[in-house]
Amino acid sequence: MSRQTSRLDAKKVNSELLTLTYGALVSQMLKETDNIEDVNKQLERIGYNMGIRLIEDFLARTSSTRCLEMRETADKIQQAFRLYLNMQPTVTSWSNSGDEFSLVWDTCPISEWVEMPNNGLKYCALLPGAIRGALQMVQLDVQCWFVQDQLKGDPVTELRVKYIKRLEDAVPAGED
Repeated sequence: MSRQTSRLDAKKVNSELLTLTYGALVSQMLKETDNIEDVNKQLERIGYNMGIRLIEDFLARTSSTRCLEMRETADKIQQAFRLYLNMQPTVTSWSNSGDEFSLVWDTCPISEWVEMPNNGLKYCALLPGAIRGALQMVQLDVQCWFVQDQLKGDPVTELRVKYIKRLEDAVPAGED
């Protein structure tokens, strides 16, 4: 077996392990609370916290520099999905002003093997949370939301990302 094949197999196993573990986490959260909106908020917060931690690893692994425009940011997000989740979203539907785009998956591995009840659960809320968290760490404030979701019967899963503003570098108090 070649080294390349071994890496691809490891990525597939990592992606499948995440999918199954995430499914078990969501299932447990639903058992522990009756409030679907609380579960949605918790899933988004988990993703946000993951994004905060993953950005440092991503920057170190890829030797990436600060993005100067949203098109570069979109390319880096696409690269991160490929690197960490073995997912290849398509970047599409740019706004005229270039501050908003969509990530589209024909199949979203994180939601494989999932049957969704019609109860308002945002099963993949982890993804927009991770994007928000990672971009906030590199001083970009964005909004992320699902436009389409295969778990709700749509033909694709589409996540919209909108640039809000560049955040100022925070200097700790007393360290001017």
